[in-house]
Amino acid sequence: MNNIKNDILGAWSSVHGCLEKKLPGHAIHAWFDPIVPIGFRNNSFLLEVPNQFFLEWIESHYKDDLFMALEETYGEKIKYKFLISKEKGQKNMERPSQNVAVETKSRKFNNLNLKYTFKNFIVGSNNEFAKTASESVANNPGEQNFNPLIIYGGVGLGKTHLMHAIGNQALKNNNDLNIVNITSEQFTLDFVNSLRKNKTIEFAQNYRSSDILLIDDIQFFRGKEQTQEQFFHTFNVLHQSGKQIVLTADKFPGEMKGLQSRLLSRFQSGLSVDVQPPNFEVRVAILLEKAEQNGLSLDYSTIEFIARHIKNNVRELEGTIIRLLAKSSLLNIEINNQLVAEVVRERVGGRIGNEVSIENIVKKVSEVSQVKESDIVGKSRKMEIAEARQISMYLCRDIMGTSLNNIGMFFGGRDHTTVMHALKTVNEKKANNVRMEKVITSIRKELGFSFL
Repeated sequence: MNNIKNDILGAWSSVHGCLEKKLPGHAIHAWFDPIVPIGFRNNSFLLEVPNQFFLEWIESHYKDDLFMALEETYGEKIKYKFLISKEKGQKNMERPSQNVAVETKSRKFNNLNLKYTFKNFIVGSNNEFAKTASESVANNPGEQNFNPLIIYGGVGLGKTHLMHAIGNQALKNNNDLNIVNITSEQFTLDFVNSLRKNKTIEFAQNYRSSDILLIDDIQFFRGKEQTQEQFFHTFNVLHQSGKQIVLTADKFPGEMKGLQSRLLSRFQSGLSVDVQPPNFEVRVAILLEKAEQNGLSLDYSTIEFIARHIKNNVRELEGTIIRLLAKSSLLNIEINNQLVAEVVRERVGGRIGNEVSIENIVKKVSEVSQVKESDIVGKSRKMEIAEARQISMYLCRDIMGTSLNNIGMFFGGRDHTTVMHALKTVNEKKANNVRMEKVITSIRKELGFSFL
């Protein structure tokens, strides 16, 4: 038993293998691959998870599976305990190469996210200069022309990724560097606590001893005069010592309000680089990368559909992939086109496509079938008109998710059972009639939903 406990990586590999036999692949990729085995404490297997959401999801959905896998591995009932990386202060640690039950060397840079690297940062015209500047800083920290480096832009565009990548690359080049990575809110909290406990000297030493200081969301210093004062002196000490400072912000330093003019002057003495919303090609590349990282195999048409509807935020693109995995696990179904459409509707506030409506669908069906729009929504039961009407009803349900009653009301106040019959008829014809399949595909393509 003790030998198994000492071989933490081997034990987790065995547990992971047991889980793979019981759970679908998408669940393993989403919820168990990111777990890092830490060691044993008080006869409990310590497992590090990225955040509280992971902990709660596994506890509510896979708790029994995890217990059974542990018991199968160890031959007896074993407890486990989750450690959240943020609380533990060692976010996304590398998997240890030896007995991880041994005390790990303490480092001040231990909250760098090791997943944020330059290698997996998707580059486009919107962020190429920012990435190049960040790499230069990582490889040559402290150079006056790029010190401080300020990366600015909107929410979810990759500023934090670049900042962590700087820290990770600098460490790769020189493992002895003392890198302090923190948010502006945590800096403020540390300062307030140092005042409360009369430990301002220790606070100053902690930050001023860093070789590279990384501070996220510097705009949150606005209105905090004492915090700005403390940061100003910290900045000066580090800058004069040739230490690198990297900051992220929501806007160009010259446009910031509520910060001391002398701070803004220091900020503008270095290099400011911006990251813009990704263009279509970059959004596609991001989605392909994130899908691959999470073990998802999605058709290109599906990736393109997501990229066309979610446009302004890298985090939203990543969140869509995670949401797909979460819903798939919750509903215990494989990811399919209908699920993709549902998730995209949620992300964009209930509608997909700025111009998609029942009227648009009827118009497109009319163009393809050469049946008048008025006839499609009218009373005629002629074969070609009835078929165009059924196709229209089917697409309203399939693309927009419109309720049966609302579809019936639009098409001449028909009963929901009539709509159900139309949906069934079209599905049967699609399965046995090549012409019907081509008609449906053509209309979907015209409407921008060819992947469905």
